[in-house]
Parts: sequence; structure tokens; C-alpha cells
Amino acid sequence: MSHDEFPTDEPAVVTCGLPYANGDLHIGHLRGYIGADAFNRALETLGQQSIYVCGSDMHGTPVAVNAEQQGVDPEDFALEWHRQYEETFPQFNVDFDNYGHTHDETNTELTQEIVRTLDDEGYIYEKEIQVAYDPEADQYLPDRYVEGTCPYCGAKARGDECDEGCQRHLEPGEVEDPTSTITGNPAEYRERSHKFFEVSEFTDFLTEFLDGLEGTSNARNQPRQWIEDGLQDWCITRDMDWGIEYPNGETDDSGDDLVLYVWVDAPIEYISSTKQYAERVGADEYDWERVWKGDGEIMHVIGRDIIQHHSIFWPAMLEGAGYNKPRGIAATGFITINGKGLSTSRNRAIWAKEYLEEGFHPDLLRYYLTTTGGLQQDVDFSWDAFQETVNGELVGTVGNFWYRSLLFAYRNYEGTPDADVSEEVRERIEGAIGDVRESVNDYSMRGVGQAATQLAQFGNEYIQRNEPWKLTDEDSEARSASEEPSGDEPRGPERAAQVIRDCVQLAKAVVVLLEPITPDKSQDLWAQIGEDGDVADAHLEDALEAPPRSFDEPGELFEKIEDDRVAELTEKLEERVDAAADDDETEADAAESESDDTPGDESDSMTDTGDLEALADERIGFDDFQELDIRVGRIETAEGIEGADDLARLEVDIGFESRQIVAGIKQLHDLEELPGTKCVLLANMEKAELFGVESNGMILAAGEEADLLTTHGDAAVGEKIK
Repeated sequence: MSHDEFPTDEPAVVTCGLPYANGDLHIGHLRGYIGADAFNRALETLGQQSIYVCGSDMHGTPVAVNAEQQGVDPEDFALEWHRQYEETFPQFNVDFDNYGHTHDETNTELTQEIVRTLDDEGYIYEKEIQVAYDPEADQYLPDRYVEGTCPYCGAKARGDECDEGCQRHLEPGEVEDPTSTITGNPAEYRERSHKFFEVSEFTDFLTEFLDGLEGTSNARNQPRQWIEDGLQDWCITRDMDWGIEYPNGETDDSGDDLVLYVWVDAPIEYISSTKQYAERVGADEYDWERVWKGDGEIMHVIGRDIIQHHSIFWPAMLEGAGYNKPRGIAATGFITINGKGLSTSRNRAIWAKEYLEEGFHPDLLRYYLTTTGGLQQDVDFSWDAFQETVNGELVGTVGNFWYRSLLFAYRNYEGTPDADVSEEVRERIEGAIGDVRESVNDYSMRGVGQAATQLAQFGNEYIQRNEPWKLTDEDSEARSASEEPSGDEPRGPERAAQVIRDCVQLAKAVVVLLEPITPDKSQDLWAQIGEDGDVADAHLEDALEAPPRSFDEPGELFEKIEDDRVAELTEKLEERVDAAADDDETEADAAESESDDTPGDESDSMTDTGDLEALADERIGFDDFQELDIRVGRIETAEGIEGADDLARLEVDIGFESRQIVAGIKQLHDLEELPGTKCVLLANMEKAELFGVESNGMILAAGEEADLLTTHGDAAVGEKIK
């Protein structure tokens, strides 16, 4: 890989974390797949040779558990979901160059080959460990077959991951107070022999790797703490019969075959899927070995909950097996629904099929998910917010400029007027192209969308400022002579043609810049201005190429979402959530009436209070609260404090003045994304000095991830919170 600015001379591959083949897709999933698709498309507009690959994750205990509950073979179960994903992703214009799955022959052979190489290089050893065992079911309990308490943060943990707390990977035997998900009984730990990958040998390499890693700051910074705490070697086998067998016929103590842990073969699918694409198109068109064994550019877009797997385990495996390492890892934030955690068990989700059945165009969701907040920030979805974005930015800004400009051009000139692009507009388009180029190199799809939308906003202001409709008749020539400055600047109808020529060029530029995010709608407009071929084949420089001389009457591309439609959708969602909550209560009541030893169904809701810090018993009076001077602030600058792992220095505008604040958010937020963000600040906090930097106040945040408190509406900076 290189660290040259995109585009480079090396071929690139973009991947997204594999979906478990065990359930319906929702917008929480789609955020990552759409984001990665937009990033790959944006690389191509820069002229970078790039492909986008992925595949279904067929293995692991979530698949095995769900298949067992339905009484079907896990392979048949997973393949059915795999086929559904193959059908669903294209409906959101997620255009994989190859979409495979981890159980196919290519991935099976490549996984076993890589594991054999790691073994031959001395990075794998055998060790006796404690594994959870269910005496009643008479079987060992890998991963999601066991639940208990995280030994690091005390949150509820499921087998191999503390997914509701600190999000650390957990090794077999680490979960405290283990319980079997098969019978609901307490599990016991028994000694077993398993294979381990010696991750601890890669400490120096991983430190250097993270120093050079591009992408989002959370993917770089969170793993540093795990390295500082001391890397633990990684158990890579499981007591299961569903998965890829350990090479060379390794067995456990009872003679049963050992299978590889799902997080061994899952990321190797990135390589396998790239290889399958190359074999289909030929090495002359795309050489997978040049990417994965040479100096190609590898970029991963993943969920925040799998950073450790991609920033620690995966690069260590690649280094040990002699493969190229990722250039960039971009980790997305979570999706909440109406301000609450997305919960599939409580039906608090916007399902992919549901969105399509409601008749909305996929590009509307693509635009919303890629431009609402930075990639690593959490995004709250509500139908109200969705409506606001669509109506305000796509309908009111982009669509309005496209339609009014092209309709005027068609009616008065039957297409593009015969005039040159003005210097003002050419420079403005060149600036937008530069903004897109910079945003792609910063892994910011929000920046790409903003560059396109702001160019359309400039177009609206430009046409309104110049009012070409007043200049198209001959009488306007005389009027304009007294109104416009002297010199060579065109007047009257000639000036009108100049303005509309500029607007058609701006419209074409917006189409080219917005294509990575709204590919279908961009293709519609590409055809409307008379361009041949596919806008996806256009490069950034084509934004300045002259549009065709003639085109047909344009149509409106975006439709306004009405208030009554939003009210209907919101009511539907609330009814679904309430119905699921009622079902949970009914099941819990039934379980409690049966026996204290019979567990109720567990929910994956992020709002489950079982893991939250207890409420304080001591109360304060209203007068005490009134003494707290809590203000609305806006972050103006944010930078890390040298020598401090967690601390950042912020300049916060609180209306009356700007305050310097030190906050422990350096590893939890992308500091470059924070300027302009509203926050809530305790203004009469005593001053303190941290790492030699004075802190004059305290910003408020929630939870271990430092979710910054902000305001829902348009509260003014400096306004007091009461």
C-alpha cells in the first residue's frame, strides 16, 4: 500500500464488514454498506481503479443457534439469508463487484492455507483452557451458547464479545457467571485443548501499523489501549461441527473435528471475494495478488463494535501470513431510532424491506445516511428528520436548482446556450472538485455530499442574483445598458444566455459530484441533459466538460414528503414497538410464573437498564440545581493534547465568550469532525489544570463512549439550560 493521495497507480479494494446470515437487514446495517459503496464510487470518480467486495458470514454460533431453534441445517439456513442479501443490496444501489460467502470453496481453501502458513511460521500453538460446559445438554458451549458477565467492565456479555459494554473481544473461559443459552442453567468450566494464534508477538508491528493507519480516529485510537494493556493470544478453534475445519484434521479431546473460530475465516472472505472477481474478469483487468500480496490499496468500512477484530487480529494474521495490510479502516457509529437504541427484538428498527415497501426511492436513504453526521458519529433516524433532509436539501436545494435551470434552458434555448462558462462559475466548480477530492482522502462521504449540495445552493443563489428571465427579450438590452457596468460584459439576451450556460454547467457538475451518493437520480439527470452512457463512468474533471448542445424537457427528480405521510409512518413504528414491548412483558410474566429457575427471553435492546449505573439515592433541592450554570455551547476548535492519551483541548463558544475546555474524548471522537457541533457545558465549574492546560468549564456527555449532550431544536449558543 501507499499513503499517496488518491488516486494512486495501485489497484484498490473496498470492503464492508460481512453480515451474519441470520436475519433481516435494517438501516443500521445499510449505513455501513451504503457508506462503503459511496466511498468506492467516489474513488472511481477520482480515477482510482477500485472494486467493492463483500460476502455473507455463514459461520459462527449466531447462525448455528438460530438454525437449531428452527430445526434446520445451518448451511441451508445461512444460504437462504445469503440469497436474500444478494437480492436486497442492489435495491439500495449497493453495487458489489463480487458478493460471495464464507462457506464456499474459495474461502475454505484460502482460510486453511493461511492458517497452515501461520502454523508453519510458528505463530500457532496448543494450550489447555477452561471452556464452558452444560452438564444437562452434555456439550461444550462456544461463543453465543454462553452468556454471563464481562470481566473487564461488568456488563452483560455473550460468549466471545462484550457487545453491550466495553465491546472487547472475550476469549473462552473469560465470561464470569456463565449460563447456558441451551437450557438456561448455570454452566461450569472444564479444561479443553485448543489452538491459539500468538497475537502478542505482533505488538511492535501493530503499534507501527496503527501509527500509519488512515480512516476514522476510533479505529486508530481504541486499539492502542488494548495494546498498552498487553495483547492476549487469540483462541482460534471452537468445539462445534459448523464452520471450516482446522487444517490437517486436528481434533479435540473426544476425537471430534475442531472448527476455526468465525473471526478467522470471516475477514479472509475479503481476499476470497477479491480473488473470485479477478478470476471472473481476468488478471489483465484486475490482479488480486497485486492488491493482497503486493502494494495495493485496501480499505475496510466496519461497525464500531468490530474494531478490535479489524485493527488487531486481522492485520496480525495478514502480517504473519505474508499478505498486504489495510491502508485505511473507517468505523461507523451506531443508528438510533427516535432517540432510542435500535432494538431488533423490540422491533424498534427501520427494516430494509419496510423502507422499500413504503415506496421511497433508495437514493433518499443513501443521502440521509451518508450526509447526516460524520461517519463515526452516531446517527438518530426519525421519519421527521428524514423528511427534513429530503425536503430541505434534495427537494429544496438540489432538485429545485436542477429543474428550474434546465427547464429555463430548454424553453429558451432547447438545451445548452451557445456561450462560454464564466470565470466565476468555473472557479466555483473547481473549488467543489477540490472539496470532493479532499473529502475522499479524508474518508468523509458527508464531505462529498456537502460539496455537491453546496454547489447546488450556489447555483440557486447565482440564478436568483442574475435573474435571466428579465434579460431574454430584446427590450432588456436597453434596460441593462444603464444597470450593468460598462466594459465587455454581455448584456440583455446575451447575458441571459451566459447565465443559463453557467447554470447548465453547474447542474452537470452537481450530477457528477453527487453520483457516489445518489447514483440512480444522478443517472436520470445525466440522461436529461442529453449525456450518453453511464454517469458512474464520469470522472471529477468531467464536471467542467461542456454539456450537450440540446436536450429534452426535464422532469422533477425529487418529490416532497408530506407531513401526513410522516405522521402515518411514525405511528406505524410506535405501534410496532409497543406491540413488541407487550409481547416481552407477556413472556416475562409467563416465565416468572413458571419458576424462578426458568429464564425469560433476553432482549438485545440498547436501553435495557440491567447494565446501567444505579440511580443516586441522595436527592438535591431545586435551589441547588439553580446554582448550576449550564449553557448551550458550540465547539469552535478541537485538538489532542500532546502526551495525553485521552485528553483534548476544545475552544467552546458560549455566547458571551469563548472558553477553553479540556475533555477526555480524544480516543472516542474524531476531533476534526467536532467544530460546529453544539454541546452542553457546565459554565461555573471550578477551573482545573490537566497536563498543563487550563480547563474553564466542563462539557457534558453520556456513557463510556462520551456521547456529547446537545439540543434537539435551535437553542441559541449561550442560552441557559433550566
